[in-house]
Amino acid sequence: MTNHGDDALSSRTGAPDGDDRLSEDRSLLQQRLAVRELIDTEVSYLHVLQLCASDIRSRLQQLPQGDLDVLFSNIDDIIKVNSRLLHDLQETASREEEQVQLIGNAFLEFQEELEQVYKVYCASYEQALLLVETYRKEPELQREIQGIIEAVLPQAGPSGLSFLLVIPLQRITKYPLLLQKILENTLPDASAYAVLQRATSALQDVVTNINEYKRRKEVASKYTKVEPLSLRERLARINTHTLSKKTTRLSQLLKQEAGLVPRTEDKEFDDLEERFHWVSLCVTELKSNVAAYLDNLEAFLRFRPQDYNLEIPEGPVVQYCYLARDLQLQAFPEFKQQLEAQVWQPLCSLAKALAGPQNLIKKRLDKLLDFERVEEKLLEVGSVTYEEEAARHTYQALNSLLVAELPQFNQLAMRWLGQILCTFVTLQRDLAKQVLQRAEDSLAQPLLPGAERQVQALLSRYGPGKLYQVTSNISGAGTLDLTLPRGHIVALLQNKDTKGNSSRWLVDTGGHRGYVPAGKLEVYHVVPSEEEAKPHRDSQHQTPEPISAPVPSVPAVTQVVAMYPFMARSSHEVSLQAGQRVTVLEAQDKKGNPEWSLVEVNGQRGYVPSSFLARAPSPAPWGWSLPS
Repeated sequence: MTNHGDDALSSRTGAPDGDDRLSEDRSLLQQRLAVRELIDTEVSYLHVLQLCASDIRSRLQQLPQGDLDVLFSNIDDIIKVNSRLLHDLQETASREEEQVQLIGNAFLEFQEELEQVYKVYCASYEQALLLVETYRKEPELQREIQGIIEAVLPQAGPSGLSFLLVIPLQRITKYPLLLQKILENTLPDASAYAVLQRATSALQDVVTNINEYKRRKEVASKYTKVEPLSLRERLARINTHTLSKKTTRLSQLLKQEAGLVPRTEDKEFDDLEERFHWVSLCVTELKSNVAAYLDNLEAFLRFRPQDYNLEIPEGPVVQYCYLARDLQLQAFPEFKQQLEAQVWQPLCSLAKALAGPQNLIKKRLDKLLDFERVEEKLLEVGSVTYEEEAARHTYQALNSLLVAELPQFNQLAMRWLGQILCTFVTLQRDLAKQVLQRAEDSLAQPLLPGAERQVQALLSRYGPGKLYQVTSNISGAGTLDLTLPRGHIVALLQNKDTKGNSSRWLVDTGGHRGYVPAGKLEVYHVVPSEEEAKPHRDSQHQTPEPISAPVPSVPAVTQVVAMYPFMARSSHEVSLQAGQRVTVLEAQDKKGNPEWSLVEVNGQRGYVPSSFLARAPSPAPWGWSLPS
């Protein structure tokens, strides 16, 4: 009997241990199922997001890009964050004993990133739903959208876009529930329990913060819209309720000014507001200045003295007319077009972007007066009406939103403004470089006597309309290609080659014919000589027809300057250095070819290309002088 009683006692005391083990096993099983549900649903969720971002978005080309930006919002950012989160969750499977604790740590690590990306998505959700409603009013468009979605995601069903748009919202709100399920099946004395508790609480805070942010955005969206109302429309909106609110606000403001009631001080917001108004002032001033600049530029482009007969036929006036016509045709119009596209339009966009925050700051002041009045009543009476409580919350939402987002907006606006200013300076600098380059090209160095003879020969044979000047050195690659130095004058024979290639022109140098790149030629403006420009003695008011000028006689010895370096290739040639003074003995070779000149340099004699030489500066030249 004694043994039997001991066995019975042992059986009774052992039964609770067995039940506890069974309960622990059941909890562990439920915990593993909850973990599996978390990871499996995350895989499925991420797959749906990737289909939305790649297949569905790319096929909805019938929708404007602006609509697609609203519908899919920052889905790419969500995919990046959730892909990393899924990777960390899957990595925990290899450490089964610590898996639950690692999951909790993973969510704590991703708390801020999840809140940030889902805030942005949730804030644009309502606007996306409005777009969906507009599509439903167009049956044909709605059928196209529905067909695309069902082809990629059949499970979307008739809901279509609405089904897709709500998926991220459902997922972020489900994380606390999934973590809570794992927590419920974790023993309180387990090391992972405290971590899971913090992770569950953190994700609940994320959902709460997102909802609050969404509510603030909805409140702010009512006041950021700037409606251009006429006086009649403004008067039509005035009623007893609005008059009462404005009167109450005015009364509150007057009491503050009189010192009867304290004014709410918010140094953080005041600093942000001051910064914002400073940025707004800079944008306004710059916009006004650029508008005046464009008006002056337009007036400048209309003033074209070079198109009139100035009756000053010689000297720098002729050079000015050539240069001014060239700049008026291309450089200045291109500059004006770039200025409007790259400076004026972005500046107008920036000014327009400032209008919303400006209106929001103004509304905040109104709501602050309402808030202060409600706070006074709450202190005096202890209770407020539902409408007064709503006004109180509206101010808090506006103030919190502005304090959170004005720093980013100010920074973005300053960076935007800085880029506009840099672009303006760059355009001005490029224009100055272009004008100077064209001025240098148009103010060609006086030609050598031999080169003058060459130009006169080409001019008399082909006329001024066919003459071109080489803008950079040309090295011929083919048998019919010419090798010419910069500044050489040629006559155009045909503006294409035998194969019809218009980028390769056939030219005459006065001694040889061949092909050169069309892009390295520019029209050569023949400046009339003083004799050609002078009127006949018997007619001072009529310009005579130009007469053929005789070929000028070549002085026996001429002092010139080497414009480019030249390396002698034979004993008949002599080397030159750029800027070196040279004595021309003969402005042609023994065969009478003016392309080569016999010169003396440092006691050595030899031939050099005539185009490499220019007359030495005269002590009393006429024309323009370019800045060094």
